[in-house]
Amino acid sequence: MKKPNLNLVAFLFLALAFAVSFSACKKSDDPVAGPKVTAPATQNIKAEESVDLTFNYTAAAGFKSAAIVVENGSADIKTNGTDGATSGAIVVTFSAGTTTGAASVKLTVTDKNNAVDDATGVVNVGTEEMIVYVNSNITADETWTTGKVYVLKSRIAVVNGVTLTIEPGVIVKGEAGTQANATALLIARGAKLMAEGTAQSPIIFTSVADEIMPGEIASPNLAPDVAGLWGGLLILGNARISASNESGDVSEVQIEGIPTSDPNGLYGGNDNADNSGVIKYISIRHGGTDIGAGNEINGLSLGGVGSGTVIENVEIVSNQDDGIEFFGGTVNLKNAVVWNVNDDAIDTDQSYNGTVDNFIILTPTGHNFELDGPEGSYEAGHIIKNGTVVCSDDEFGRVASDLINVDANSIVDLQNIYFTAIVEGQMINRVTAEGVTFNSIMLNVAAGDLASHVNGDVPAGVTAGGTPQADATVFGWTWASVAGKLAGL
Repeated sequence: MKKPNLNLVAFLFLALAFAVSFSACKKSDDPVAGPKVTAPATQNIKAEESVDLTFNYTAAAGFKSAAIVVENGSADIKTNGTDGATSGAIVVTFSAGTTTGAASVKLTVTDKNNAVDDATGVVNVGTEEMIVYVNSNITADETWTTGKVYVLKSRIAVVNGVTLTIEPGVIVKGEAGTQANATALLIARGAKLMAEGTAQSPIIFTSVADEIMPGEIASPNLAPDVAGLWGGLLILGNARISASNESGDVSEVQIEGIPTSDPNGLYGGNDNADNSGVIKYISIRHGGTDIGAGNEINGLSLGGVGSGTVIENVEIVSNQDDGIEFFGGTVNLKNAVVWNVNDDAIDTDQSYNGTVDNFIILTPTGHNFELDGPEGSYEAGHIIKNGTVVCSDDEFGRVASDLINVDANSIVDLQNIYFTAIVEGQMINRVTAEGVTFNSIMLNVAAGDLASHVNGDVPAGVTAGGTPQADATVFGWTWASVAGKLAGL
């Protein structure tokens, strides 16, 4: 028998061992697939807005970490991957700055084997919309933001239970329109207006014909005696009023200037502490459009507004009807300028029961004051004090119809009011009205001319001479001040 070749056997054994070893080694060293990241679809947003970007990932070796690199904005990982997970989603919140154009977020995922992959989400940052058109009633809380212009396309009501916040510097413009198409902003009973401008950034209500933009005070194209281009601002509340109809006293009525078909126009109730919001540093201009049969909207109409409402630092410029009119209610008004209105500067009705303190009236063509008595059995009085009234203006050819107009049943206490630029024929009427008191009412005329400006015997408290009684220093933010109309007052 032939002996086996030992060298060949050894060679075959070694070859077989090597093959087995190579096969085992190859099987154990197969590489694990690295992570894979998928970018979200391109997003479009406005400057200074934010958006969530969702990146999907797979990681056979398990998720370890994620990192981001941002261009033209800032970002934070809102929802990170799960440690060790082989798949999932990572949500990144991207916030745009003020620079428009393309922005991006690059997301890098690292797995447990320290392998990496990345994907880039793209965001197009567009110009922020600076003009906002308001087409329908406001039925949920809303904020109008600084730097923007809001255009009223129709009569806009803030409905019961809703708050409209207007930030400093906002400009609100009303479209042109008369009668049923008249534009106005109406704050209904139970709603609130939080319009808190500042002396540096007042809130301006005007017409679309006015080319004024945020940051300006004087209109660049409209004169301060142009009126009737839109409606006005109406605030309605639940405070008590004195009103009646053919059946007797009523607790609520429809505000003038708003059709009876609109239930948002009702005002009046029994809550004298009612709160309709905060109104500070606002200027209302060029309003009072005709809604039919000579019925115009006032610059600022206050119907049944309660004492919980704060109204301070108000300017009315060139309204077709009254500047500020109170229909009952208990709200107080502090610091007001009424300039170039075509009817009454300050009008009170239906037993208004609040205080007007520190004001300047500049040349209405109606009454400086139209102070009416109660219209129902409810009787309450009000106080008007610390004011300066300019009764004529040669620049615009304007002359007030009289000095003070009251009814026989008016209830009002007039205190510390100075009248100047008085012309022939201007008078205080009905000085014998039992509910009207005069305390430091000063007419800037010669003592010998005093009687010619009083319809009746000169009452105690009305004198010739005097000095301005309003604190004009608080009105530097107004158009009237910028125009030089408050100099010397």
